[in-house]
Amino acid sequence: MKNYTIYELLTASHLLKKYYLCTQIRIRLMDNRYYKEFGTLLSKHFPYKVQKISINAGFTCPNRDGAKAVGGCTYCNNQSFSPGYGGKQRSVSDQLRDGIAFFSYKYPEMKYLAYFQSYTNTYDSIDKLISLYEEALSYPGVVGLIIGTRPDCMPDELLDYFAELNKRTFLIIEYGLESTLDSTLQFINRGHTHAESVDAIHKTAAKGIYTGAHLILGLPNESREQVLAHAGEVSKLPLTTLKLHQLQLIKGTVMAKQYREHPEWFNLFDVDDYIDLIIDFSERLNPDFIIERFISQSPKQLLIAPDWGLKNFEFTAKVLKRFAERETWQGRLFL
Repeated sequence: MKNYTIYELLTASHLLKKYYLCTQIRIRLMDNRYYKEFGTLLSKHFPYKVQKISINAGFTCPNRDGAKAVGGCTYCNNQSFSPGYGGKQRSVSDQLRDGIAFFSYKYPEMKYLAYFQSYTNTYDSIDKLISLYEEALSYPGVVGLIIGTRPDCMPDELLDYFAELNKRTFLIIEYGLESTLDSTLQFINRGHTHAESVDAIHKTAAKGIYTGAHLILGLPNESREQVLAHAGEVSKLPLTTLKLHQLQLIKGTVMAKQYREHPEWFNLFDVDDYIDLIIDFSERLNPDFIIERFISQSPKQLLIAPDWGLKNFEFTAKVLKRFAERETWQGRLFL
């Protein structure tokens, strides 16, 4: 039997590792699966195209109305992510009608998910909430709901309703975590702790409901190491989906004023730095999570910075290219 030198063994080990990496990259190139996309979840449930229709049901938030704080989250101007057909003065049905009309001209066979997006969509009386959800589900062409909310606004009675609802329609509950650091949550006036986020996510997932989370990358005073540590923290949770957002400074917000007065608190990434951050983050992330988005887009007339001039699909193409260049994928460094 041949005795191999240390050099030969190291060379063989290196070649095997390189072969494994090349094989993984080749598989991902063939399937376009450097990360787990939202379409993989939708395709399990629907044999047709589905589109979200955003709804503004006229809610508020407990850190706006004085229940926990006033002024809301320091980064938030709700106009930056509410569509033109939304508005608290308009009924859910009217918003669905106009939203569906926008898409159905081009895609007549498409079905729709009513996305209760603006403000805190579980923050009202149970009867009123259920009435609005059922109104949306009864609208022709609507095949499910996505409910955006806060982790401190999910009463047990409502969660029991969602558990029943989940048996008869497609449902995702999305929680705004934004950060896993309590110091950051306090600084941005969220009015809840990370422990409350963990509790709400565990309770929701335990009901068999698809559970999502939002994180903002680049919040004031968070280092790159702290941002990457969020990946490890959220990976411990029973999440289905994760939405990542770059910090955007929006006109009319407290944070815009803070930026003018204390720019040293902020690290506004250029596009290449942010893409590398996204790759580093994804490598550390639970590979079972669906990464639903990497960036947010705000209306140009409201956006202060960063203004990259990229559509979502253009940014995603750059991310896929960087995954390939770096020969890596979601979960590669997940422990």
